[in-house]
Amino acid sequence: MKHPLPLLVLALWLAPPQAPVQAREGHAHEEEAPLAGAAGLARLPDGSVNLPKDAQRRLAVRTTPSAVGEAAATLQLPARVVMDPNRSGRVQAVYGGRIEPGPRGLPVAGQAVRAGEVLAYVRYEAEPYAAANQQSQLAELRTQRLLAERRVQRLEGLEGTVPRKDIDAARAELVGLREREASVGASLARREALTAPVSGVVASVSLVAGQVVQARELLFEVVDPASMHVEAVTPDATLGPRIAGAQLADVPQARLKLLGVARALRDGMLPLTFTVQNAQRGAALPLAIGQPVQLIVQLKERSRGVVLPAQAVVRNPANEPVVWIKTSAERFRPQAVQAQPLDARTVLVTQGLEAGQRVVVQGAPLIAQIR
Repeated sequence: MKHPLPLLVLALWLAPPQAPVQAREGHAHEEEAPLAGAAGLARLPDGSVNLPKDAQRRLAVRTTPSAVGEAAATLQLPARVVMDPNRSGRVQAVYGGRIEPGPRGLPVAGQAVRAGEVLAYVRYEAEPYAAANQQSQLAELRTQRLLAERRVQRLEGLEGTVPRKDIDAARAELVGLREREASVGASLARREALTAPVSGVVASVSLVAGQVVQARELLFEVVDPASMHVEAVTPDATLGPRIAGAQLADVPQARLKLLGVARALRDGMLPLTFTVQNAQRGAALPLAIGQPVQLIVQLKERSRGVVLPAQAVVRNPANEPVVWIKTSAERFRPQAVQAQPLDARTVLVTQGLEAGQRVVVQGAPLIAQIR
């Protein structure tokens, strides 16, 4: 008996091709599920994402089961970086005058300086009338000194015939005239040395050689890049005793410590001051004086929720915070949540998650970009 398989293959080869299936009249093409691409990636109509296993490995997607627990309650406060008054300083001119470069020239922003180092000179420039009076006084003192020197010489030549007290008085008068002459002469060409108040880095400078500055004008700011302060503001006068710790949202290596809470309102807000230093002692901080920062304050109260890495929470097209839940081996769906930062690296999801759900903790921003 002959095998029927060759006949079946031949019949299929000879069969006419089927016409492509057309959409029925009245049915929109948009209702059909989108076809996955060559890699199998697709955004489905319900908002979920089809992500094959090989694509998950390429995107380094990692998930973890959510676990409900307790963590410190947190607040976000607007803050800015300010100078440490004990490790920073400002250089101002006591008198107005013309700027002259120091021994190493005029410093520039970012240059390291040592405490006591001369940064520049301010040469005193008197008004013409005042300068004329000083020169007249200097000429008069010079004449008096010359006469006093001759009188001392005559009296010393008559020593033994004139009283000793007259010679001593003439000598004392001559010493006084010399000191007055030197003082007035120095004031005509006086210059003030501007020195660095602390060791650190020049934060700001606005000088050029020959510039004329006024008295008490700010010329330099010198800061220690390893020691700064962060000043935050809050309308809550009871917040200070409730603070357990603080961190900067974008500077995880910074270590903060509460110094104190002001007892006087400023523009309707209460200032809080924190010290900030690098976790590596003595290392510079990536911060600048006056820079606005976001301060995360940990409170002594506790809140229940799911602790996740900060990168697990992303934004959907409506700018709402969401996490991605793995519902099957290759299916992920977005889940709207409410989250608050715990520190620079983790957040606490207080609403929207249940225990045991597989949450994407690595690769969530890449999944959110699949269209």
